[in-house]
Amino acid sequence: MQSQNYNKTEDGVRVRFAPSPTGYLHIGGARTAIYNWLFAKKHNGVFILRIEDTDVERSTTDSIQGIIEGLSWLGIDWDEGPYFQSKYIEEHKNAAMQLVESGHAYKCFCTREELDVKRKASLAAKQSVQYDRTCRRLTSETIAAKEAQGLPYVIRFKVPEQQGGICVNDAVYGPIEKQYQDIEDFVILRSDGSPLYLLSNAVDDIRDGITHVIRGQDGLANTPRQILIYEALGATCPVFAHMPLTLDLKKRKISKRTHGELVSVQFYRDHGFLPWALVNFLVLLGWHTSDDKEIFGREELIEAFSLEGIGRANSIFNYTPGDPKFFTDPKAISINSHFLRTLPIEKIAELVKDEFVKEGIWNPAYNSEKRQWFLSTLDLIRSRFHTLKDFPCLGRAYFSEDFPVDPKALKKRVLNYPNLKELMPRLADRMKQIEPWTLQTTEEVVRDFIQGLEEKPGIIINAVRTAVTGQLAGPGIFDVLVAIGKERVIKRLRRVPELFEETQK
Repeated sequence: MQSQNYNKTEDGVRVRFAPSPTGYLHIGGARTAIYNWLFAKKHNGVFILRIEDTDVERSTTDSIQGIIEGLSWLGIDWDEGPYFQSKYIEEHKNAAMQLVESGHAYKCFCTREELDVKRKASLAAKQSVQYDRTCRRLTSETIAAKEAQGLPYVIRFKVPEQQGGICVNDAVYGPIEKQYQDIEDFVILRSDGSPLYLLSNAVDDIRDGITHVIRGQDGLANTPRQILIYEALGATCPVFAHMPLTLDLKKRKISKRTHGELVSVQFYRDHGFLPWALVNFLVLLGWHTSDDKEIFGREELIEAFSLEGIGRANSIFNYTPGDPKFFTDPKAISINSHFLRTLPIEKIAELVKDEFVKEGIWNPAYNSEKRQWFLSTLDLIRSRFHTLKDFPCLGRAYFSEDFPVDPKALKKRVLNYPNLKELMPRLADRMKQIEPWTLQTTEEVVRDFIQGLEEKPGIIINAVRTAVTGQLAGPGIFDVLVAIGKERVIKRLRRVPELFEETQK
């Protein structure tokens, strides 16, 4: 393989996201993609998507599609790719043979049984378990004889035997040294001819001209060996920047196997998160600014991002499985709520349409004659909502007559006061006379009605809220009445006696 030397200044920044398609795009992988994307954007560089699909048994077309869809939904666009690692297998094999020919690697004929015996002997002697380099010292005649016999072999990289080692000058963790004596002669090509990750990854990065490798801290252990491969192939090493791990509350690494769908990007999409809100949250899992700012617009975040802002301490992803309202990290919910409150209402309307369609309450008139009412109503109710799902669920009463009444609200606000089953229909009769139906006129009638009643004003107001929205809380009650409209409010107030009857069945 012809290696290429890339000058990081002249050729510019080139970074990559290289996931293995063995499942959905999870938040750890998404964070890696986001950091690389931001770094490329910040430096007017190139962001490459490379699918490392050489694990035939685990890689699936659905997983590849899931990764692409997840990145696209987040708004993470790539400049090159997707490239597929499986297309370059022959190039990886050629690189292994090149390393053999240049004296940087050798053929190892040791069988699995022989290696197992040596491993057990090392463990019994309480010695480090490393390959003893038996085949490294074979003569060319012996190697030729073994090959003539058709004996299988792997190719191992020849780690220098002299004193010294490798210093990884990581952009996050600083200088990290690894002595040669602590690195065994590692396998780069299996006996079936398939290359290992260490080789394939390095060869692909060289071919793609990668200048910076930004990845999780769990990749740090591989870095010294990859540097050896770079040097042996005559390539310039990229700058390495390893991100801290993301852990759960039990200090376990976030993973698909341990946490399931709760850590998938698709899970957040399907539960009503805004793409940029999730990007904003994931960036903060391991990165911060000097002023600890937490809310960023797209261009603002690109400008602020730097490798220097990546911390060394592992971040904690605080999710609460089973809670439909706060099923994930409170900070994620808070950031999503912020964007729900502050995005232009036309954008919110665009985003919630699919949710309304799924719930069967979309009205085409919301795009025509009822457009202004639709926008103003969304604007009214969004301040208390956390996800897009809340609009057709918690806000369902504004858009449909088929809405649930919160049992807690019913018991606390209505059923505790039997007089309300007579008072609410009476209030409905009074409201029937209101003309025009405005904030001022509805408030005047309701407050006038309350005068002289034995019930406290708050009881009447809260009962009205429960009757017309089914919820314990919400915007100002008179804003609610105007938004829901005269006919629907009157109908719902008159239904209060039915609520009493339904709960007694």
